Amino acid sequence: MGIFQIVNSKVFIIAEAGVNHNGDFEIAKRMVDVAIDANVDAIKFQTFKTEKVISRFAPKAEYQKALTDINESQLEMIKKLELDFDEHRKLMNYCKRKSIIYLSTPFDFDSIALLNDFGLGIFKIPSGEITNLPYLREIGSLNKKIILSTGMATLDEIRRALDILGESGTPKENILVLQCNTEYPTPMEDANLLAMLTIRKTFGVRVGYSDHTLGIEVPIAAVALGAEVIEKHFTLDRNMDGPDHKASLEPQELKAMVKAIRNIEAALGDGVKRPSFSETKNKVIARKSIVASRTITKGEMFSKQNLTAKRPGNGISPMDWDRVIGKFAKRRFEEDELIKS
Repeated sequence: MGIFQIVNSKVFIIAEAGVNHNGDFEIAKRMVDVAIDANVDAIKFQTFKTEKVISRFAPKAEYQKALTDINESQLEMIKKLELDFDEHRKLMNYCKRKSIIYLSTPFDFDSIALLNDFGLGIFKIPSGEITNLPYLREIGSLNKKIILSTGMATLDEIRRALDILGESGTPKENILVLQCNTEYPTPMEDANLLAMLTIRKTFGVRVGYSDHTLGIEVPIAAVALGAEVIEKHFTLDRNMDGPDHKASLEPQELKAMVKAIRNIEAALGDGVKRPSFSETKNKVIARKSIVASRTITKGEMFSKQNLTAKRPGNGISPMDWDRVIGKFAKRRFEEDELIKS
């Protein structure tokens, strides 16, 4: 089963809409439709009241400066990307009608309360809040399922966040931790997929990967390594204005990622080494049997001089070679004929 037994597939795929709707409700709805078409499990937005999250003195990140108006503040930039609470409610209802899981990351206490009122089963904690003790306590007190992103974090910071969530009422078994890097886009050499395995081993938690690299190969590799959740930003068009579009997948790329993940998911199998159903029919074709290497007369002793192993594999297996050697032929065998002992 998938994360916390919500979906039937093993890997829970979240299409991260984030703020790529640019504050436009109709674009957000179109993004829901794109996510459905890509066959993801959930679409995730971000819920916030800008003034409660960002001070007027907060600078932009370098990637934000490069992609948006350099003269506007982070507060001004983010304010334009905000959906109001009523729009989030409408989005959630739209997702329900369309049978896709609605998720949203809250960035302030009012947003936490709103999403709790919505009845969300999973709360996503973003990387930037992993050192926000009051925030962690508030979400931990809800005793919901939690997905915790760990961009910029050390193991000690992850440990402290898990402890706070646990002390507040959410047991570790209800928390899944995502390896993440918060540079947009993330350089390949900084993705550090193996850190996901370190997190799993260190804390005994379920793990996944939130990806900000360009392309789709890194989340696919994460699935091969055992990620149970994949989160990936997407957009309707990378050329749209806004800070996150350039590091996001376009609709056809999102579909390709989902298809590749499902293929890898299927290819991983159950780990039991046994002949598969599809290959069983090939045994007789690919394996060999003991056959006469030349004419063998009746009563002649079988030996390495008159026996060999050749295809097909519907006779005596060469693994029984020692059992056949030294016996005597009960009849005549022609060259290449299967030996019957």
